[in-house]
Amino acid sequence: MKLFEPLYDRVMGWSRHRHAPRYLAGLSFAESSFFPIPPDVMLAPMAAARPKSAWRLAALTTVFSALGGVLGYLIGWLAFEWIGPWLEQIGYADELQQAEAWFAIWGVWVVLVAGFSPIPYKLFTVTAGALSMALLPFVIASLVGRGLRFFLVALFMAWAGPRAEQHLRPYMERLGWAGVILLVVAMTIYLVID
Repeated sequence: MKLFEPLYDRVMGWSRHRHAPRYLAGLSFAESSFFPIPPDVMLAPMAAARPKSAWRLAALTTVFSALGGVLGYLIGWLAFEWIGPWLEQIGYADELQQAEAWFAIWGVWVVLVAGFSPIPYKLFTVTAGALSMALLPFVIASLVGRGLRFFLVALFMAWAGPRAEQHLRPYMERLGWAGVILLVVAMTIYLVID
């Protein structure tokens, strides 16, 4: 049973849809505050399919991700006492405590690093609001961190272009399962060390 090749084909089809930039903007906004799937999964194939639009797509992703971060900030600022226990129930208690500790040590730099890294950015947007971090530095750090990440993804995929699609497709099943195995190994190591 093939799982990743059909998913890859579907994502590549979506990336060429005439409304794909709208979907990318919506996904970018939602991921920064509450949705679990990062926009990279849509940005990368879109940039590969439309190399001439890579800069515009990266900018769109960055702006809407930062706007979604502001929503996450507002959620943390206005409703953390209600949402905090729920986040702990669904398994984010340790991550929230870690985010708070990092804010205490590094302040706004944490937002920049979280925006660039694969760490769930939404945890930091909500925590920044809960801690009443100054909004302007939060927005600037979000734009810089998210922008670095999304422009790197888009420009690399634009450089690789359509030929990347031809070369990736035959290996997609193996790459997908390798990614799952790496994720399980990383989570196991994290749980053992913690």
